[in-house]
Amino acid sequence: GCGKTTLFNLISGHVRPDAGAIEFDGRPIAGLELFEIARAGIVRKFQVPSVFPGLSVRENLRAAGADGEELLGRFGLAGVAAQDAGALAHGQKQWLELAMTIAAKPKLVLLDEPAAGMTEAERSRTVVLLGELRQDLGLAIMLIEHDMKFIDALDCPVSVMAMGRIVAEGDYAALQENAVVRDAYLGAVHA
Repeated sequence: GCGKTTLFNLISGHVRPDAGAIEFDGRPIAGLELFEIARAGIVRKFQVPSVFPGLSVRENLRAAGADGEELLGRFGLAGVAAQDAGALAHGQKQWLELAMTIAAKPKLVLLDEPAAGMTEAERSRTVVLLGELRQDLGLAIMLIEHDMKFIDALDCPVSVMAMGRIVAEGDYAALQENAVVRDAYLGAVHA
């Protein structure tokens, strides 16, 4: 309830702002249609994976406009390429949808709790994938996440929101020492 999803809704065009401006790549985007924002280079992946369950993994990628072979390899899905997407493990569905998102060749990817429901091994693999996407493709990635171990493992700048405002920014280690962050997200530390 602090405003993280609202922020994503505003950036992605799912909600129009009452006031203020939203700019991306030097251009105002507030009020544009969803497809116009996507064409500008912003794509969003929601928390619950949304794949075509009756289509194979490869067919899902084709539906997203990708030839898919490079993406199958990058996301560790080559071995299940012919399998129906609906039969994939939760983490694999998340990776497939992320691959479908990347097929759009975005500049900015908005991820809503990408580690939710994943096993420890899947979360670790997702950390590696996101790092590779940032490094290899030069993608900007913003994500909402409540899994603090996942955030720590990403080794990236962190902004913390509370009550609709950014209350702290920095690296994870520094934010652990911030009293507002500890109280809101990490729990009070007792001696």
